[in-house]
Amino acid sequence: MKKLIFSLFLCVSASAVNAQVYFGEKKEIADSVFLSLAPTPPMGWNSWNKFGCDVSEQLIREMADAMVANGMKDAGYEYVVIDDCWQVGRDDEGYIIVDPVRFPNGMKNLADYVHSKGLKLGVYSCAGSETCQGRPGSRGYQFQDARTYAQWGVDYLKYDWCSNEGQNAEAAYKTMSDALKQCGRPIVFSICEWGENEPWKWAQGIGHLWRVTPDIRDCYECVFDWGGVGVLEIIDKMADLYPYAGPGHWNDAEMLEVGNGGMSHDEYVTHFSMWSMLAAPLMTGNDLRDMTQETLDILTNKEVIAVNQDKLGKQAIRFMDMGDHEIWAKPLADGEIAICFLNRADTPWKLNYEWTRQTMYFAHDINLRKHIYDVRDLWQHKNLGTTESNLVSEIPPHGVLMVRLSPKKK
Repeated sequence: MKKLIFSLFLCVSASAVNAQVYFGEKKEIADSVFLSLAPTPPMGWNSWNKFGCDVSEQLIREMADAMVANGMKDAGYEYVVIDDCWQVGRDDEGYIIVDPVRFPNGMKNLADYVHSKGLKLGVYSCAGSETCQGRPGSRGYQFQDARTYAQWGVDYLKYDWCSNEGQNAEAAYKTMSDALKQCGRPIVFSICEWGENEPWKWAQGIGHLWRVTPDIRDCYECVFDWGGVGVLEIIDKMADLYPYAGPGHWNDAEMLEVGNGGMSHDEYVTHFSMWSMLAAPLMTGNDLRDMTQETLDILTNKEVIAVNQDKLGKQAIRFMDMGDHEIWAKPLADGEIAICFLNRADTPWKLNYEWTRQTMYFAHDINLRKHIYDVRDLWQHKNLGTTESNLVSEIPPHGVLMVRLSPKKK
């Protein structure tokens, strides 16, 4: 009898060891898949900036339809993200309940519809006990929620920081990250703790993108007491964070406000240009069903988007800071360079730039003397000569000149 018990003990122990090895390997595979997501900054649409809590199944379907019909999908946009207010409670077993009035066919049905359009679905939750709008958060339900999202077919999770109740941010986000890695479906993880805990220092491998500031507001330069910031404030915050960005891990400059009406055309061009230079996720936040051609032209400028989506994955550095006038540089694959001349002033910048004056910049090994480059204007879609000649242009107030330098072929 003792021998039998001992034999059974050995079998159970061996099985336990084998299980540990198996699950260890499984986790390693899951980690590798997770880390391979978001090789370039995610592109898509999020409901919050325009619609707030007024979300519904019909709205999301119409946004997916519009993204395909207006050419945004062809330009690279793929995620359709439902922000806060889609959830109304939990059932007796703790499962999250989707609003049955606003989403009568459930989230799985909606995900199937979005997928049928060649797009991906995202949802929102929160590391706290409640979301920012008082809906059920995921604290204490991380693994259950992650499995639920996977069963629905969710592809992207934005994870907020309201009602966090003094948690350690790194630990809280790692818990949900672990849950996503084990849920059986690749899900991009967007960390949204507003930069309060310097996530750029710890979030690589935990999430794929992390917010660096409070919420954006539809203004060029502004700071609100309750936390909202404008485009310039975000650009300045992003300026020193370039060492932390790269394939699979991005500094998130917040969602785009292009087309929401609070800024001028030139300011929106600046907004979109600088987000592209900064390798920030391009998550639009306007009504895709009702845009002016001017707005659509900004959001679907494939030459500018190509800078954002460049496979090298470098975030631009502030090459020169002259107060109201700045020059930003972003190395691209194949030896090319994107340059953005940013005019922060309220008056035009009469630019007369001598390329050959610039030597190597240590941060990104940028040397404009290394080659003669062809210069292409990415908004006017025309060539401007080469770096052998001065670049002459008048940049409007709050505007940019964005160019791509390509080594001239001999």
